Amino acid sequence: MTSRESLAWLLGGARVTVPTNGDPVLSAHVTHEELKLFVFANEVERMQREELAALGELDVVPIPWHEPLPPLPAGAEPEASLAAELRAARAQLLPVEIERYRALGSDLARAVTAVARELRAADSERHAAAALAHAVIEAGAEPVVLLAAGAGRLGLRHPLPTTAPLGDRAMLVVGARRHGLIANLTRFVGDASDADERLLEVEADAFAATRPDRSLAEVLADIASAYPAHGFQPSEWLNHHQGGPTGYAGRDPRATPTATDLVTDGQAFAWNPSAPRTKVEDTVIIADGKVEVLTADPVWPTTDVNGVLRPLPLPFV
Repeated sequence: MTSRESLAWLLGGARVTVPTNGDPVLSAHVTHEELKLFVFANEVERMQREELAALGELDVVPIPWHEPLPPLPAGAEPEASLAAELRAARAQLLPVEIERYRALGSDLARAVTAVARELRAADSERHAAAALAHAVIEAGAEPVVLLAAGAGRLGLRHPLPTTAPLGDRAMLVVGARRHGLIANLTRFVGDASDADERLLEVEADAFAATRPDRSLAEVLADIASAYPAHGFQPSEWLNHHQGGPTGYAGRDPRATPTATDLVTDGQAFAWNPSAPRTKVEDTVIIADGKVEVLTADPVWPTTDVNGVLRPLPLPFV
């Protein structure tokens, strides 16, 4: 195993990179009988003391920092050849993973609320993103996505923050990783629009379409059909990806028209329908036909959509 998501999953949520989205500092050779970790020597002490201690005695082989991690042993399968099987294994969250996910989602949602309450229309997008980054790190997580769009840039689906003012309506998008798990959410501050509530209906159809043993391609087809059913252009789903399963990767994998991965009951998802100047996104677990929103803060304004509380824009003070 060589990928960040598989190594973090295998090692109980260990932090396996130094740059947040950099290459892992170790690789793992796994058989039915043995787990052997190859770790850069300058990272061994930290990894053993701070990331791996709870796992007990492990076979750790130091590798000089100036040498590459060892190549695949003879007869071994590379991780890439088992990508679909590993995604399916990661999809089946254990109780300890679900509890960690709930805690991360709650902490992240409360942090975003605290930041959003302090924002003003004259603040810049960069000010908002900096405040969000501070809040995420204070929560013991790593920011993996930080986007902010003021009223003048809401037409962009991935608005990297600039010096532009937030104005009368702004979008905040945050992804944060803790214990290897990634929680994602989108929130708006300022004015509301009719499109906001119609897009929540699209999302509700996405939740309803996410049923066990359906392929992601089938779910995506239902999401695409939901747009015209709720007053949007039929091609709107083509203007931005719609999300998909999540967990140890932001999307694991992203739903596409050819995605064959099957939905698992109790799996985590982050669907993110969007339309001009509006979007909705939360991290949820869908089990037994019920939607549990992980990234929820009870004080954020909401509306009930098919029995699920969904976010509305938070007015500026």
